[in-house]
Amino acid sequence: MSYQVLARKWRPRTFQEVVGQEHVVRALTNALDQQRLHHAFLFTGTRGVGKTTLARILAKALNCEQGVSASPCGQCGACREIDEGRFVDLLEVDAASRTGVDDTRELLDNVPYAPARGRYKVYLIDEVHMFSKSSFNALLKTLEEPPPHVKFLLATTDPQRLPVTVLSRCLQFNLKSLSTKLIAQHLAHVLTQDNIPHEAAALNLLARAGDGSLRDALSVLDQAIAFGSGQVNEQDVSMLLGTIDHGQVLKLVKALAHADADELLKVALELEQTAPDYLAVLAELLSLLQHLALVQAIPETAIDTERFDTQAVQQLAKLIAPEDIQLFYQIALLGRRDLPLAPEPKGGFEMILLRMLCFRPQNTPPAARQKTEQVLEHAEQTDASPTPASSESSIQSSPVVTEPRAAADWNDLVNALDLKGMAQQLALNCSLRSYQNNSLHLILAPGYAQTKTKNAEDRLRTALESHIGKPVKLQIQVGESTVATPAERHTQHQAERQQAAWTTLNQDPNVQALRETFEAQVRPDSISLDDD
Repeated sequence: MSYQVLARKWRPRTFQEVVGQEHVVRALTNALDQQRLHHAFLFTGTRGVGKTTLARILAKALNCEQGVSASPCGQCGACREIDEGRFVDLLEVDAASRTGVDDTRELLDNVPYAPARGRYKVYLIDEVHMFSKSSFNALLKTLEEPPPHVKFLLATTDPQRLPVTVLSRCLQFNLKSLSTKLIAQHLAHVLTQDNIPHEAAALNLLARAGDGSLRDALSVLDQAIAFGSGQVNEQDVSMLLGTIDHGQVLKLVKALAHADADELLKVALELEQTAPDYLAVLAELLSLLQHLALVQAIPETAIDTERFDTQAVQQLAKLIAPEDIQLFYQIALLGRRDLPLAPEPKGGFEMILLRMLCFRPQNTPPAARQKTEQVLEHAEQTDASPTPASSESSIQSSPVVTEPRAAADWNDLVNALDLKGMAQQLALNCSLRSYQNNSLHLILAPGYAQTKTKNAEDRLRTALESHIGKPVKLQIQVGESTVATPAERHTQHQAERQQAAWTTLNQDPNVQALRETFEAQVRPDSISLDDD
């Protein structure tokens, strides 16, 4: 006896056997049991989710010799002939091969005649969206007022291409893509019934390869059984599908978290040894980044333990800033779209990874963050206590003041933060008083009190937390300080450079010669400095 592929062997023959389309099954079952039968049904959905299968079961329910019901007997001549594809009153048409209006008219010529054997003459038109405009026009009148012995069952993967006039004359049932879990459960049932040894992890891989289509998953399962010599295990399925070790994806993200380009390219080289599908690698990377974002937003989120190590995911979620994860996700998403344009996949994949490093909002590895913490902790030893705000005394009035080390530390930190607008002005006009137990105490120059808004403080705190890698409590007090702010340091530095340039220009022999010959003078406001 010839072998029958799994997708045909396990094709549902009753409504009860249909997988994952309960909403459609319930509606059809109730309609049949209550004898509320429409003359035209439209089944939509992606490939392999059961459109044609449901249409055939419905045809069987309409023509079962035991009567119209949601539970056809499956034993009578009509049921057996429909199952075997030879029932004379079930006309299955592939619209893709009969797009012309003449084909449609020829098909509809027999509509007025009574069924030869069954109760109803059923027209099952697959991929009906392939009909031409003229064909739809020819079908429209018949579809609107068919004889009582005719039922139309239409199926399509692209309902948007159907004319509204056709859609309005049909009962529409939208079949959904099946979840990975549901497909894996059905594959396990199939293999158990056929006594084929299998591993749950292998079935999860096959279910994901099905991409929502049970038929596709069963087709790949057939291939996996042959590849594994009668059994289905994870190692063979991974080799068959070209999937990668999820540990490698974790390594990639960990290298991104540490901004370690060497490690990142090393892992990419390890991946190359398995000749992976880089589009699939990016898909796995996107899935992991999504897990990380969910864990950061809702720590109690359940992690797909069959794909990723729970502890590793939780550690990465703490290590990477939320905005970095969003950036990585967006770059990977766009990279997956553009990868086919790359001269060769490996180079394109490496460029996507390097792009993630180059465009990080805060490209600060943990080592740099530790150094930042040491800088801030140093401020505890240089407590520059504020004095009440006064118009008579200010830092500007005493520029020969010796600054504590805290001024330089805070200046370096502000320059490292990616701040703009009001938040930047707030940081530039603050001096660091102390940093202790993750609490940062800043003194804001009185002339810039208007920059102390909630929005600016929140943005400054977010930038500090992203840079340091942990929560920071921020306290900003308006008052005078003996420590120069970054803005004051910049002004003083520019004045020193201006004076140095003036001195150098006056000492230039050519300038001195011009003075002596033409009594020329150098205008101070004519000296321009480039930003350093």
